[in-house]
Amino acid sequence: MEYRKLVGVTGLGGLFELINSKADGGIVRSLEDKSTKFVSNRLHSFSHLESIEVYTTGENVNLADVFLAMQSSDKPLPDAGKVDEIKKYYEVVFPTMDFERVYGSDLKKMIKWFDLIKKNNIEIKLSEAGSESVASESVVEKTTASAAKSAPKAAAVKNAPAKKINTPRKMA
Repeated sequence: MEYRKLVGVTGLGGLFELINSKADGGIVRSLEDKSTKFVSNRLHSFSHLESIEVYTTGENVNLADVFLAMQSSDKPLPDAGKVDEIKKYYEVVFPTMDFERVYGSDLKKMIKWFDLIKKNNIEIKLSEAGSESVASESVVEKTTASAAKSAPKAAAVKNAPAKKINTPRKMA
């Protein structure tokens, strides 16, 4: 499993490996229980871990940078239920984090996600810029192909004559 395939899904706890994506959603595998399921993008949004940034007092940093700092720290992970302990942990491990803009729930989520990544022995490594552009091009190609398939239908509907609706008239 690769770090670049990991996603967070809104409304679903934990982390998932994106196995395959489709126009209307994606097939994901849970890192916790290894179950596989289809997740519709009508109900959920996907966030690739590679694209998540964290507010700092300077420039924003990628989430992978925070995970690498956590990995290199000898301080044990705090209990995910205690926000005060978590904040103290990050003050030592990643002191430049902007605690006014990073919510306590996000701090908890980062602890849980990091724990899942460690348990699954996933190397925290950002993909190279070259492979990133190839991946984004293939997504654009799929989207364009999908739009091209649906374009004739949309044009037919757009150019169709408007239906006249008969409304009852009041009689005087």
